[in-house]
Amino acid sequence: MARHIALRRCVACRTARPKAELMRVVRTANGEMGVDPTGKAAGRGAYVCRRAECVEAAVRKQGLRRALGPPVPAQVAEQMRQAVGAATGDRAQD
Repeated sequence: MARHIALRRCVACRTARPKAELMRVVRTANGEMGVDPTGKAAGRGAYVCRRAECVEAAVRKQGLRRALGPPVPAQVAEQMRQAVGAATGDRAQD
């Protein structure tokens, strides 16, 4: 029997993808926001494709703000950009 693959929707492009392909941004109970590399941190989460266009759209068009509540801090947006840059850099070397 095939194993179930969890799907999540990108807040920018609204495309449903396997959870493992997306980046999770989490807002904890005390209001802190950050990128969740494990995908298992406690708190409210929102997902963004690991593409530069989706990261920029999620920040610019307020997709993350709608999903998580408060505005996205600049440092979290920068963490997301770095994570996308690292992912595309890894693929370029393959």
